[in-house]
Amino acid sequence: MNKKQETENQKKKSASRKKDPATGSPVYSMTGFARVAGRISETLGYTLSLKSVNHRFLDLHMRLPGGTESLEMRLRKVLKEKLARGHIEVSLSIDRSTKIEAQYNESLVSAYIAAFHSAASLHHLDGEPDLNAIFRLPGVLNGDSRNSEEDIQAIEEAVMERLESLVAELNTMRSAEGASLVHELRRGLDRLGEFVEQVTELRHDVQKVYFERISQRLSEMLNGNIDRERVLQEAALLAERSDVEEEIARMRTHISHFESLLQQGGEIGKKLDFLLQEMNREANTLLSKTSGISGNGTRITEIGLGMKSEIEKAREQVQNLE
Repeated sequence: MNKKQETENQKKKSASRKKDPATGSPVYSMTGFARVAGRISETLGYTLSLKSVNHRFLDLHMRLPGGTESLEMRLRKVLKEKLARGHIEVSLSIDRSTKIEAQYNESLVSAYIAAFHSAASLHHLDGEPDLNAIFRLPGVLNGDSRNSEEDIQAIEEAVMERLESLVAELNTMRSAEGASLVHELRRGLDRLGEFVEQVTELRHDVQKVYFERISQRLSEMLNGNIDRERVLQEAALLAERSDVEEEIARMRTHISHFESLLQQGGEIGKKLDFLLQEMNREANTLLSKTSGISGNGTRITEIGLGMKSEIEKAREQVQNLE
């Protein structure tokens, strides 16, 4: 698929979903289920279901009766236009409400009997054909399959007429699940923001402790024969490198971006997952810079671990977002 086709498909997917201008596009979970049943006639009906679970890409799995190959192609085309991600299981069953009567193919039976007599005459053999054996031959005995091609064609058209409303039903469930996930993600985002503010309040004390510790260690290493100003400069440089101000600033930026994506809606699962990876990287750096520092450094370590816990919870949730 070329770039132009991909763009057109994305436009079709977006157009097929309602958009609330106040809150942006809906956020869809990849978990959902929808089913529709219909009747073609008093004796013929069908049941079509869509089941969706999370997947990195759009993965369509068809469970259709034999003879519906053309329907499968049409289903795949529409579903690729309407859905972006998820493992989608499509199941179709054909229902007959009348009692099935045994039928036999009269012309085929006659042909088998004629062939038997011809072979017996040619080889000068006695005997009569065994009807039980003939009925076991392929295509001779079957159920009521009258108008099977017409039935399949009628079912195909009925299914395609109901498909768009069935996808809408599936997306209604996926949207409700997505809204619930967004609510939980925002709660986690609030907790992350609180952690960031706590670290902001503690970072100056930690930097001061780190500066004093480095100064003392440098003095001890030089056995008192030192240039005090030079030691203080080196200690200040090391303390600055250990400061977590940059990590705090980047974490705030990621949180803000995360919130804007939730507000925007649409297909944001992969973007959110990437942002959470970046947040986790900042939390790891913060922990490495404050490791081994007593007092408020220990408190920042606890907060950093809390950040990682919230990020991990959020990553589990966004795995199920389209």
